Amino acid sequence: MMGKRFYPAALERGEGHVFGVWFPDFPGVVTGGRSQEDAMSKAGDALAEGAEELAFEGKPLPEPTALDEIELPKGCDFVAFFAVGVEPPDQSERVNVYLPKSLIARVDRRAAEFGMSRSSFFGWAVTTALSLRSEVAAALPYLGRKK
Repeated sequence: MMGKRFYPAALERGEGHVFGVWFPDFPGVVTGGRSQEDAMSKAGDALAEGAEELAFEGKPLPEPTALDEIELPKGCDFVAFFAVGVEPPDQSERVNVYLPKSLIARVDRRAAEFGMSRSSFFGWAVTTALSLRSEVAAALPYLGRKK
């Protein structure tokens, strides 16, 4: 596995005293916050999620764009570029699971709503469930604490 890769991120001002961050190499991966620091602190997680999505789709990470090659969109209230590091995600591995057909149908409908494949949706759902804080997970009725 290759080491951490660094990608350019663009920090821009938005309306209403908010800031946004976007990644030229990851279209659609954006985050924001009420301050520069808040927006920039969220950038790592947003980039990691974008990299995971590519991995779920079986696509490699793109090569980082050189700063002098980035074109700012028209109307962008640009503040600064900064670099955000991301560990390349693990390669995907095929697994077979047995689930009720009705659950698979629900998954397929929800994945379609999000514009995701079934595999991408399962990967996202599992990643989300694993990132839940223990207090939240313990409050879920189907994951209740063992006595």
